[in-house]
Amino acid sequence: MSIRPILETRSARPTLEGAGVHLHRAFGFGDPSEADPFLLFDDFRGERPSDYQAGFPWHPHRGIETITYVLAGTVEHGDSLGNTGALGAGDVQWMTAGSGIMHQEMPSGNARGQMHGFQLWANLPSDLKMTAPRYQDVKGGDIPEITDDDGTRVKVIVGTFWGQRGPVDGIAADPQYLDIWIPPGVKKRLKTDTYRKTFAYVFEGAAAFADASAPQGVLLEKEVAGQELNIRDLSGNRTLVRFGTGDEIVVQAGEQGVRFLLISGAPIEEPVAWHGPIVMNTRAELMTAMAELRNGTFIKPAH
Repeated sequence: MSIRPILETRSARPTLEGAGVHLHRAFGFGDPSEADPFLLFDDFRGERPSDYQAGFPWHPHRGIETITYVLAGTVEHGDSLGNTGALGAGDVQWMTAGSGIMHQEMPSGNARGQMHGFQLWANLPSDLKMTAPRYQDVKGGDIPEITDDDGTRVKVIVGTFWGQRGPVDGIAADPQYLDIWIPPGVKKRLKTDTYRKTFAYVFEGAAAFADASAPQGVLLEKEVAGQELNIRDLSGNRTLVRFGTGDEIVVQAGEQGVRFLLISGAPIEEPVAWHGPIVMNTRAELMTAMAELRNGTFIKPAH
């Protein structure tokens, strides 16, 4: 077993997006190799409708997949192909934009005005950039949830974990997307695929993550065998933790427990030409996409 070293720990940054939605961005529009195959991760939440109700009006997507996970409130969506729907608390939508789509997402709060969700962008390899758009809408009740003997709960949204497989499939990045709750004071070892890019995003409570490469850190407890566990300081709400290679992470939950997303995917390792929600491999392809937006040929006919 090899514990993954921590490459970086950072707080998500306040950002205005869409028509004026207040959100926090953990990463995006930086070096695309950092989290390859993932490009962007946003945490949008609020308790005042003015923070989110302007939403994300019509905008284009090409060459990527967008993954929306709603925890509170509702996100109504529609597109240029006539698809419409609503994501409620616990629901997930995996949208493959492929060759191109015009899309809108309009959030609304629950009875208490609360709205909370996440959006992750995953890149598509060159041979799938112009694939036909498609959706996978998954209700929260269809997402398997596993409870371990120590009270740890894991929702398996994508991929396989502890013998359960998530309902979203056929994704180019072959990702794993887990929603994990660890009770107060519990230490947990979680297996990961050695060579996938992996990150955790803490959004409730706090935890310390073992770091295989750092000098002796904060000692929260001793291993059963008496060996000291090398741990970094607590990572709290809206904290991104990026890991290096290894086959497990070790998490020590704080006094209030911790809830976080654990996400990994196989790197694509291709050139990226990027302009907002349009992500191609070359500048020429990007310029073609922009020209098609202007002349009305961006949306391709179904085959």
